[in-house]
Amino acid sequence: MCELLLITDDLQRGQRLAREISARGVCRVHDLYEDTLPPQQFDVIVSDVELLTSDAIIRLRRTLTQVRAGDLPYLFLRHGNAARAEAQARILGASATANLQEMSTALDRLRGSPIPPAARTTAAEARQFFQSALFSGGTITPNVADAGTDLVVRAVSESGVYDWVRAVRQFDDATHQHCLIVAALAAAFSGALGLRTADRHRLTRAALLHDVGKIHVPIEILNKPGRLSHSEMVVMRTHAARGHEMLVNGAFDDELLVAVRSHHEMLDGTGYPDGLKGWEIPDFVRLVTVCDVYGALIERRSYRAPMKGGEAYGILQGMGGRLDEDLTRAFQPVAAAFDPSASNWHAA
Repeated sequence: MCELLLITDDLQRGQRLAREISARGVCRVHDLYEDTLPPQQFDVIVSDVELLTSDAIIRLRRTLTQVRAGDLPYLFLRHGNAARAEAQARILGASATANLQEMSTALDRLRGSPIPPAARTTAAEARQFFQSALFSGGTITPNVADAGTDLVVRAVSESGVYDWVRAVRQFDDATHQHCLIVAALAAAFSGALGLRTADRHRLTRAALLHDVGKIHVPIEILNKPGRLSHSEMVVMRTHAARGHEMLVNGAFDDELLVAVRSHHEMLDGTGYPDGLKGWEIPDFVRLVTVCDVYGALIERRSYRAPMKGGEAYGILQGMGGRLDEDLTRAFQPVAAAFDPSASNWHAA
């Protein structure tokens, strides 16, 4: 049974809406101006706030921060000026907006199909492994990396990239979420390219470790609720070189080390840390970079909702000259798994 949380600034109206929603699951009504937050986990959040004063926005943002984890669907109900409401919904990171008449249809579209238990289980195993073995501050060895890679490849093979990424997107730690998503995309991409098992493992392993240097970036920068300032971005951009430094004496192959250091390099020379250009960037790195960029686009950020699959793929296509265009075209079957309008919705 689906559990829904309705946050409202009018309890009588909220109760009426809850009765309408109840056919879709158990609905808990929460008064926006009640300081005690509901303790249980929810599958969908709906906000019904008519008077969006500055105080209401602050309270709503605080409530969402505490009860919304990862990519949990959030429907923002519009009242009054539609353009203003849409802008406020984007600021709050809403998954979708609707007026009261559109609410039921929007909820059905948001909920979609449930995440299979097997995908949830393997995603939780991967997260625990990532926290304890890769981001614990201890030494990362090839054997440890191989164990994590095998877990991701197996999970994507069994559950499919779409369902497994949906499960990973429930995590509230952005860095863990991103590395696992990029690794899953790499596993699916290498499969779509028809690479051998050993090559699929190598690419997925590089993707899993590509952001390991972020362990040296201050947590207040990693988890900042908004875009980074110039000085913060300078610090963030140290992670590629720091990750390379962490692994360079750890018996990892040169191919992986280059991918960790160079996954933010762009073909036109505008990337970092070394400003590599064109032929200076190996194909293996280019593969990781395509997965990295797409993964970032389909993840939820504090300042925006996750992009739909087709929208994110359109941005990849628009990066011709910076990303390898042949590889971007080859990535289309993986991107199609995240686009509900595509005929091969559960492909890859």
